[in-house]
Amino acid sequence: MSDWLVAMIPLFKAAHIGALAIWCGGLIALPLMLSQHNPADKAEDYSRIRKTTHLTYTLCVTPSAVAAVVIGTWLLFLRDVFVPWFYLKLLFVAFLVAAHAWTGHTIVKVAETEGKHKPPHPFLPLAAILISVICILWLVLAKPDLGGIVFPDWLSAPRDAQLPFEAPR
Repeated sequence: MSDWLVAMIPLFKAAHIGALAIWCGGLIALPLMLSQHNPADKAEDYSRIRKTTHLTYTLCVTPSAVAAVVIGTWLLFLRDVFVPWFYLKLLFVAFLVAAHAWTGHTIVKVAETEGKHKPPHPFLPLAAILISVICILWLVLAKPDLGGIVFPDWLSAPRDAQLPFEAPR
């Protein structure tokens, strides 16, 4: 690996952490914002809350989620992280992605049904998001030794092999 790429790793990590902070903060804020949707409100208030949740999701939370995943994938290949705790971390990241998709689905349902769809109480999505975030933080900071878990060889070391398909040019 070239020296300039190794020197860029701290910048990639900083960008990854920044994108994660925005993504996770948005995932925590959106269920609370959705809980403010009340069809009994005046039309202008309801429209303002609906537009705010939509814009927050599309212009802030989703781009930061994409950036966090892309930069995290770069870091995976730059740092050769092939350890058991990392695979468990990826599982909790998948839970965050699922929570992100579910939140987007709820925003769309609220917008399309015009007062007929009541968003769920924010406790369940907040619990799922906070549990995932706390588990990810613990795994990244503690890097626990999960050596008792046996993984197949293809998950524990880079393969250094050609992809089984031709990449488009």
